[in-house]
Parts: sequence; C-alpha cells; structure tokens
Amino acid sequence: MDDGPGQVRERLRFTVLGPVRAWRGETPLAAGSPQQRALLAALLLRGGRTATAPELVDALWGDEPPHAALAALRTYASRLRKALGADAETLVSESGGYALRPVDGLPLDLDHDSAEQFAADAEKAKAAGDRGRARELLDAALDLWDGEPLAGLPGPYAENQRTRLQERRLSLTETRLELDLEAGCHAEAVSELTALTAAHPLRERLRELLMLALYRSGRQAEALAVYADTRRLLADELGVDPCASLSELHQRILRADTELDAPAVGGDQNGAGATFVRPRQLPATVADFTGRAAFVNELSDQLATAEGSVMAVSAVAGIGGVGKTTLAVHVAHTAREHFPDGQLYVDLQGAGHNPAEPEAVLGAFLRALGTADSAIPDGLEERAALYRSALAGRRVLALLDNARDAAQVRPLLPGTAGCAALITSRSRMIDLASAHLVDLDVMSPEEALTLFTRIVGEERVTSERKAAMAVVGACGFLPLAIRIAASRLAARRTWTVSTLASKLADERRRLDELRAGDLAVKATFELGYKQLEPAQARAFRLLGLADGPDISLTAAAALLDLDAEATEELLESLVDTSLLESAAPGRYRYHDLVRLYARACAERDEHPPSERDAALSRLLDFYVVTASRVYALERPGDRLIAHLAETSHPGLEFQDRASALEWLFSEAGCVLACARQSTTPAMLRRAADLLLLTKDLAESGADALQYEQANTTLLAAAREVGDAHAEARIHTALAYVRTLSGRLEDADENAKSAMLLGLASGDAFSSSYAPNDRGIIANAQRRHKDAEAYLLQALAAFRDDGNRQSEASALCNLSRVHLDTGRVQSAISLAEDGIAIYRELGAKRRLANGMYALALAYTQAGRLAEASERLAAALGIFQDSRQRFWEGMTNFRLAEVDLAAGRPTAAANRAEQALTALRGIGGESWRASALTTLGRALNEIGHSGRARVCWQEALAIFERLGSAESTAVRNLLAPATVG
Repeated sequence: MDDGPGQVRERLRFTVLGPVRAWRGETPLAAGSPQQRALLAALLLRGGRTATAPELVDALWGDEPPHAALAALRTYASRLRKALGADAETLVSESGGYALRPVDGLPLDLDHDSAEQFAADAEKAKAAGDRGRARELLDAALDLWDGEPLAGLPGPYAENQRTRLQERRLSLTETRLELDLEAGCHAEAVSELTALTAAHPLRERLRELLMLALYRSGRQAEALAVYADTRRLLADELGVDPCASLSELHQRILRADTELDAPAVGGDQNGAGATFVRPRQLPATVADFTGRAAFVNELSDQLATAEGSVMAVSAVAGIGGVGKTTLAVHVAHTAREHFPDGQLYVDLQGAGHNPAEPEAVLGAFLRALGTADSAIPDGLEERAALYRSALAGRRVLALLDNARDAAQVRPLLPGTAGCAALITSRSRMIDLASAHLVDLDVMSPEEALTLFTRIVGEERVTSERKAAMAVVGACGFLPLAIRIAASRLAARRTWTVSTLASKLADERRRLDELRAGDLAVKATFELGYKQLEPAQARAFRLLGLADGPDISLTAAAALLDLDAEATEELLESLVDTSLLESAAPGRYRYHDLVRLYARACAERDEHPPSERDAALSRLLDFYVVTASRVYALERPGDRLIAHLAETSHPGLEFQDRASALEWLFSEAGCVLACARQSTTPAMLRRAADLLLLTKDLAESGADALQYEQANTTLLAAAREVGDAHAEARIHTALAYVRTLSGRLEDADENAKSAMLLGLASGDAFSSSYAPNDRGIIANAQRRHKDAEAYLLQALAAFRDDGNRQSEASALCNLSRVHLDTGRVQSAISLAEDGIAIYRELGAKRRLANGMYALALAYTQAGRLAEASERLAAALGIFQDSRQRFWEGMTNFRLAEVDLAAGRPTAAANRAEQALTALRGIGGESWRASALTTLGRALNEIGHSGRARVCWQEALAIFERLGSAESTAVRNLLAPATVG
C-alpha cells in the first residue's frame, strides 16, 4: 500500500517469542514501558479479536488493579498509537475495548503466527512422508524463539501466556527430536535430550526419547538407568509409576527388541553391478562426545550443501587440544547419509616435523577407491587429476585431518559437485578459496564439567562439584586437558576430585600434571611452537610474560620493542597458527594453558635471560608514560608528573580528555596486572608511580578491589627490598583507596607511614600529599582541630612545590573543616578560592569536587537553589569521568537538598540513585547515611513502613561501626509521643 506518492508502506512486525518488540520494516518502534508492552502483547495474541477494558485491566493487573487502572489503560493505548505513527489506525477502539487489526490489506507480521504456520506445514510434510522437510520447518519455527517468551512483562495474562508458549516450544522440540531419531541422528540427540530432561525432569516423553537415543547409540545400560531414575523421581515427587509407553519401552530395551534399532538410512545407490569400492575410513567417534551443538549444526548444514550443484569445503581451525579432530569425526559420522559412496580419511600430520606429502596421500585415496596400483600414475598433478575423475558422479566425503596449510590440502579436494571435504588444522586457512572457515573455541564451563563427569563418573563428581569446576577451570576448558585430568583421576580410585584440583592449582606444575600415557598438553603445544619462525617464536615467548587478561597492539609493540606495523604482522601470524587469540580488533590474548607454556618457553629459550625483564620493563614504561598523559589531562597543574621515576618509552598521546579516559578504563585490568607483577627492585618505583597515576580506577568502583590488591602486593615487595621511596608512594595510594572505602583507621595508618617515609626518602610528593590525606581522614573522624592542622601543613607544602591543583584541593578540604565547625561563610570563601584555581587551570574533573564542597556550604547557609545547581553540574562531570563513588555521593547530597527544600519525592529518587551507585564502594557509613535520608523522604510521602525498614538497616550499620549517628536514627525509629 502507498503512504503517499512514490512511498510504499512497510509492514508492521512484532515479536512475542522473546522480548516484546515492534518494527516498521527494519525500523524499530518504541514499545514503551513493561505495562504498555503487556497491553501490546495481550492484543497481539488475540489474533485481531476485541479485548474489553475489564479484560485488559485483569490481564495487566489481576485482582489488585491500581485506583486509576482504566485511565492508565487509555494512556498506554494512546502511547501505542503514537508509537505506531502512520499505522496508528491498526489499533482499533470498539465496544469499550481495543483490538489490533491489519489495515488496507497489509497483514501484521507476528513471530508467534509465523511459528504456528511453520509447525502446521511441518505436520503436513510429516504426514506426506517428507520428514526432512518437516524437520526444516520445525527448525524454522523454533528459531523464532528468542529466549523467554514475553520476557519481563508483568501481569497474570503475560504469566499464563508465557507458560503456554514455553510449553509450545517444548512440544515442537519433542517433535523435532522424534524426527531426528527417525533419521538415525540418535547419537547427536543424546546431549540435547540430556540437557532437556535435566531442565524438565518430570516430562516423560523427553525421558522416553532419551532412552531410545541412548539405546540406538549402543548405550543400553545408560538407557535402562534413565528409566530407573525416572521411576524413582516420579515415585518421590508424585507417588506414581512411569506411563505405559515408557514402561513398554523399558521392557523392549531389556529384551533387545530389534524393531527399536535405528532405521536404515541411505543405501547402495549404484546397483548390484557396481565395480568401484565404497571406502569407510572414518575413525570411530568417541563415546563420550560432549556439547559442541552449535558447531555440529553449523558444519552439518555446510556439508549438506554438497547435495546440490557445488562441492562443500569446511575448514576447522583451533588451538592444539581444543577437539578439532573429535568434532570433525563426529560430524563426519553424522553426515554419512549424505555421502553414500564413501568416506575417506587421512591424518596429514601437519603439526609435526614430517607432514604427509599430498602425492602419497592421493595414492592411498586412489587405492581405497578401487584403483589398481598399476593404474596409479606418478606425479602429483596426474594423481590429482585421476582422483577427481574417480570421484566424478559420486558423493564422497574426504576428512583431511591435521593439515599443515592450504597448499597441502588443495590437491586433495574432490573438486566434484556432490562431494565434500572437511579439514582440521591449527592454521586458519584464509587462503583456501571458497572454504567455510570455523574457529573452534574451548568448551563452555557446563560442557567441560559434563565431559569430566562422563569420564570420572557422576558419583565422584556430584559430591565435589566445586572441586570439579576448579579442575576444568584449571584446564582452561580445553578438551584435551580435561580428558587427561579426568583419565588420571579415573585411574586412581584413592584420589578425590579435590586431590586433583590441588595438584592443578600450582601454575608452575600444571602443564607437567596434565599428562596421561601418551597424551600430554605440553607436547601438543610444542608441535605448534616448533613450527614458528624465530621472530614469531620470540614474540610468542615474550607476550606470555605479561599478566594482563589480554594485551593491546600498542602495548605489545612496546613489550617487543617493535613498531606497530611489524608487531601486528607478527601477532596476526600467531593468530593464524591458533597459538594466540584475537580478542577484538587490536587486542590479543592467550588461552591460560598456552600462556603457561609460553612462559616455560621464555624461561627455557629466551637468551640472554635478561631480555625477559627488559621486555616487562618496556611494557611498564609504556603504561607509566601513557597513564601520565591521562593524569595530566584530568589534573592539570598537579605536580606528580614532575616527580615520576625516569622512563624510556614515549607512550601514547591523546587528542582529548574523553579518549584518554576511554584508554584508562579499557586498559584497567592490564595496567593493574602490570603494576602487580613489577616487583623487582628495578621496577618497583615505576610501578608505584603507575598506581598513583591511575588512582581514578579506585574511584570508579569496578576496579577498586584490584587496585588495592596491586598496592598491597607492591607494598610487601618494597618492604622486602627496603625501598622507602616506593613504600611511601604505595602508602599514599592505599590511604586514598581505603579512605574511599570508609576504612578510616587503616587509611590514617597508611597516610602516617607515607608522611614519615616520604620525609625520610626526600620524596616531596608523598610528604606533601600525606598531610592532606590525614586532614581528610581526621575531619571524617570529627577530629576537627587535627584536620585543620594537617590541611594547613599540606597547603604550605603544596604552595612550596608549586602544586596549584593540589593547593585547590587543600582549600576545598579546609572548607569542609570550617563548615563542620560552624564557620559557614569562611567555608564558602575557601571553596570559592579552590574553584577559582581549578577554573584557572582548566581542571574540569577536579572542578566538580570544588563545586561539591561549595554546594555543601551553600546547603548549610540555606542557599538551596545554588547548592542544587552546583551539585547538578558536578554530577554531570562525575558521570562523564566514570567516578561512581562521587556520582553516588553527589546524588546523596542532592537528596539532602531536595528534602530540605520540601521535595520528598525527588529526594527519595536521588537517595535511591545514591544507594545504587555506592553499592560495593564508599564504605558502609555512607550507605547508612543514604538509607537514613531515604527513610526521611519516604516517611514524608506517606510510606512509613518502608521508611522504618531503611532506618532499621541504617541503625544496624551505624551500631556495627560504633558511629554516633546511631542515636539520631534511633530517635527516628522511636514512636511518636502524645502530649
């Protein structure tokens, strides 16, 4: 239909089989609040029928509708019309209710309706005997589900429909699994059915299908065990016996009924007179194949395309031990029905020193296809041509395992429509034309635990599940490592799972522990390492030394002492060999076990050994210099930059403050890991500097714990070597982070140590910052006289050092002391002086702290509008700077201002936001203060019950801390007296 001249109206699309969403064509529409989306869903699922207003009120709110339910319903309907825009007439009002109907013959596109149509067509295809088509249609139906139906919608109608839709999805899944078993896909159905029966333990049809799949997979004992478990569960939960069909299947399995055997699939397509041989060379698939459903489906679908007019080629790449061969063999067995003329297999030994020659492999393939030795020509080209001729008109699968590179594989490709090649390799075959590339990753934790359990036995694992998760975690979820660890445990009945977990906990011994018989993780990695060129091997070794979760290209370039272009070429080549992973564009990481192996190689092969320390020193310099640039942009005029230890790397430059902050927070894990491992005497001072330069990470909340742990690690190292200068700076950083977390006594001890050590070592930075920190702490502890003395001392030290930014900070801190001792006007003046310096320096981030201090003084002076204005401006800066602690504190102060100004609803909202931001940071004292303010606001708007809960929680915190604030909260909780 036309919207206007030259415009075609696009169809409306809706989804309910997941989150409720709406689109016009490809343009998303705003579906509104949860209640508004609940109304939309209720109308969509009525198929155009009118729903009366009472029906909709009941659907949205049930037995307890709000007082203005009808008005709210009309509002939601009005908003839906507005969201529909040009299609507003789709929402029809009639008979006091509403309906959604197509307009001008353009139907509404609803995923639920599409799923039901697919299901109906699948039933027709099944009835007509076209089971393959039926399965495709059922897959199409099930693909429309996107998580939980009607996700997040409130109301009884949504809850009832959610249950119905989940049941429908499960019913379609059962039908699809039945078709899988009829098609002979029993082995791959086992894992899915195992998961489904665990999720729906009382659903007997799923148990029946699982028993049948296990029996057809040659696992009769497990099939009978499923029945025993089912009978026991039904008796315990419901007091009933299994249904008749389940019991009958049990009896048929006991007597090995031949009619239960898998149906014949495929067959001899070539008649009795065929003269060629049908090779069946696939190795046996492992009995405990686990998980990998997405990869199995992807590869199976790709191989199935060989049934058309093309040859299918899939190449699976991945780290050694990730299970490439196991997956490929399993998929090849699954796909055998598509290749009735045979399956070829060869181990190309590409990871070893003597990879197989394509010419020799072709000779073996030709013999397997029935070619006489006398007819096999010499020379690669001639054999490849005869091989392709022998496959003409046939449908054969060639599994080319453990390939070295594309050059080794090309002559072995069938080259004929209807045939396929499935390749595994440690190298990504990006230069293999038309190949479907699959990168195989490690197992998920659930898959890993399942594999471990299948080898070790459920009884041993169930009682030590936590230890079992520790084992598979130590194995890095790598299938080979898990199989080795599980096999060792299975062979040692006196070991517990915890015994194995403790052995694998030692990183330096872990690779040696992961050995069983002729299987060893280290040997698997060694094959790949030995193939590297010298420059690649050096990069592989040195990159493994860095402790971070990953590493950026620029940081790697510093560590390797190369330019970015050469570094990228090296790292990408390591990615292609599967020894390194590309975490994201410009970022790289190791699998945990590969990192351990890389470090072992560095200790064994890096000459001279001093190059290891030199590489880490270059990385530390890179982070220090780059962090100093971020610090300078955030704190212009701060003199820390002038007091840093000498560095040699240029670091990164930033165009603006936003890009600098983005670098800091995205690199937080790597920066802190680098500082934490820089414990040698030569690197300690630079590591301490790095932590001071990145102290904004302590304010963000997310990185505060890791930041403190890095400091405590370095503090122990500094004490061990007697480096007073480094120790002073680390104490300074610890005082800061512990003040933020409310541990004031610990923070004061750190600040005191920083002051003494700073003076002893001649460190002007520590000795001037420490009294500033002690003043902040003393004021928070209500030791106002001490606080003022410390801050005046800090102010003089900052002025002597020309540290204008810190001078402003000391002035604002003094403002707080004056305010807390009743000198409101001088508090305002001091804060204004600090703000003037911040403005002069262009210190936007610190200006927010100044405005915060000034707002507190304005609040005390009764200038509430000005206080609110300053706090709102500061809040925007804190949010932009990702300072979650100060974001929370500013919301708390705004709540206090709103409460004082008679805006209790606004105050409650602000206090809630403060509590959210302060969760996990800032210490319990501030959380209790925010709860107290929230309680006051709630009490004023009539929510006295909720208010008392807030006050009770606040009182418990204050009493636990021994705070004087507990008296004021106890008075709030006391019942009102009647005079």
